Parts: sequence; structure tokens; C-alpha cells
Amino acid sequence: MTAKIQRPSGRNANQLRNVEIIRNYTKHAEGSVLVKFGDTHVLCTASVDEKVPGFLKGKGQG
Repeated sequence: MTAKIQRPSGRNANQLRNVEIIRNYTKHAEGSVLVKFGDTHVLCTASVDEKVPGFLKGKGQG
């Protein structure tokens, strides 16, 4: 006998969450995305700065 496992959200044990990806989510970062996995939301942003970081100045790196 196998028991049917169901999650509190109502999904079956073998059922994937809905995934939604929203690109360009913020207007001030060069790149951004909001990823939604059911009730879990992840925001990722990336910015670009073309100068050498202070800790690398004068070291010929960066």
C-alpha cells in the first residue's frame, strides 16, 4: 500500500511549483530579474562600474 503524499500547498509530492521569470524588474540596475517559485520570490540585480576598486588602485589589476 502506498500513501499519497500531498503538500500543505495542495501540490502532489511529484508536482513542480509554477515558475515565473520577470526580466528587467528594476529600472536603475543594468540587469535585474525577479524569479517566483510558488510563494518563494528571488530578486537579483547587477550593476556595472568601470573604475578600479580602491583596494586594487596602483596594483596594475582591476
